[in-house]
Amino acid sequence: MKVLLVEDDHLLAAQLGQVIRAMEGAELVHAAVNDRDACDWIAAHPDGWDLALVDVFLAAGHGFKVLRQCADRSPRQRVVLMSSYTREPMRQRALEAGADAFFDKTEPERLIDFCIDLLKSRRTASAEDKADPSDR
Repeated sequence: MKVLLVEDDHLLAAQLGQVIRAMEGAELVHAAVNDRDACDWIAAHPDGWDLALVDVFLAAGHGFKVLRQCADRSPRQRVVLMSSYTREPMRQRALEAGADAFFDKTEPERLIDFCIDLLKSRRTASAEDKADPSDR
């Protein structure tokens, strides 16, 4: 699973990068600190990512702009928004805008569980595809 990380907090980005690299089957393909870098990278690599982890409030830009850049993503690609500001209607707006999930950055274990579950579901789907005799 190829992961794009968009986070301007260098400490949190480093921690999330370590977690991603520690997950078997996950690869950090790009880390951006602002919406422009993230959007440019997505435009240049539309199929180069499977999961985008995006901070809502960036020092330079906004995570919703990155989410809009992902509007034409394939069904296999997921976008997760995250923020320390989680009061409603933030979560609801994120989901209505097309995010697949929204997580509180102060509860990273929920985000990590989401990533692990996504990896497991992809492994299961891949194994089923390989076992499907109609593909042979």
